[in-house]
Amino acid sequence: MAVSYKFVYWRRLGDWPGLTGSLLFLLLVWIGASYLFGRYSARPIKGWRESKFLRLGLIVVLVLSIFVFHSWFFVITDAGTRFRGFLIPLLAMASILSITGQMLVRRRGRMVPNWLLVLADHERLLLQKELKCSFLHSSSMPSFLSPEEFESLLLQSEKISEDWVDLTLAISSQVDLNGDAVERLLALRGQGLQIHSLVGWCEIVLHRVPPELIDQRWFIDAEGFSIQPGRLAWRVKRLFDVFGALLLIVLTSPLMILLMFSIRIEDGGPIFYSQIRTGLYGEKIKIWKFRSMRENAESDGIQWASKNDVRITRLGGLIRRLRLDELPQLFAVLSGELSLIGPRPERPELELELVTQLPHYRIRHWIRPGLSGWAQVNYPYGASVSDSRIKLSFDLFYIRNAGFFLDLFILLRTMRLVLKAEGSQPISTSS
Repeated sequence: MAVSYKFVYWRRLGDWPGLTGSLLFLLLVWIGASYLFGRYSARPIKGWRESKFLRLGLIVVLVLSIFVFHSWFFVITDAGTRFRGFLIPLLAMASILSITGQMLVRRRGRMVPNWLLVLADHERLLLQKELKCSFLHSSSMPSFLSPEEFESLLLQSEKISEDWVDLTLAISSQVDLNGDAVERLLALRGQGLQIHSLVGWCEIVLHRVPPELIDQRWFIDAEGFSIQPGRLAWRVKRLFDVFGALLLIVLTSPLMILLMFSIRIEDGGPIFYSQIRTGLYGEKIKIWKFRSMRENAESDGIQWASKNDVRITRLGGLIRRLRLDELPQLFAVLSGELSLIGPRPERPELELELVTQLPHYRIRHWIRPGLSGWAQVNYPYGASVSDSRIKLSFDLFYIRNAGFFLDLFILLRTMRLVLKAEGSQPISTSS
């Protein structure tokens, strides 16, 4: 877009502009719309949105609409040539360059590493199940070898190094190779063979860490884990939380007032409801939400959420899809009980079961819980122990890799989910 803008500007007006306000605004609109319409998504998009040309057309129409109705912002020359002589050539050139660049990037993206995983039998069974629920291209699927098969392959021929040029290796920490195999592996590494841990493969390919694959050495030896009290990253994250929460409270205050009246009018019940959740280091915190369920919805005891939950009111269904019921928790962000981004706090009553069934579950308490998180933007609403296990795998990835740019990425993906009203329905109803 920037190249197109400068070229058309130069052709029409004979000057080469710098980073003007018009160009900056145009870039923000183009990039923001491209993200919201899914043009940067690596996952397959189903339905009418799967056409990259249709999505690009919608973005062009959006840009045209903005600048036609707000032409005061985009003053290039007289009104007669602004639209026909500048904006149309600009969008045409930007569209051609954008679609070409997207095709080249996706073609390059298909040139994925040829992964070879060396792991124990129980790890193979686990990962085969994990791959069934992952959005991976067929070319990204790894090959599996047992330690015995791998040792035999390493030592079978002197010419094997020629066959390993395009391989990327991941070895489980539970694999114990003999001395000859280790020497051969080191020689191949010296020739350029890339070697990762099995957990490293999970982070690179799955973007999550199955809890069964990690052990104490991972927490001690792995890099990352920078969001800790006293560190710069911890203070930066807190500043991000405070300023972000203040801005969102100001922007959404009219909407919150409208919701308060609407909830009261619907059934005459209370506007808010509170729950006890588990916060930082396992401390109990109270969070507040706009009420989306009927009164006394859990008079028979605590329940997992389910599809078409009869406890949810008509207005509650809408505000849940748009995540508006979470808005009161912005004040908990200001108080320091929550963060904007982090693992979602769970109810202690449900955690009694999760702690016994999911290894390393309490590790998610090492970091301040959040309004949204890596698990929430990658997996739908949890409704069972199995769902909580997958969400824990995303939380473990986030805890090690948390930082400003990952938080910003999660925030943008959260905005996209809210605008598309996605991710608020559970996908399973049993544990």
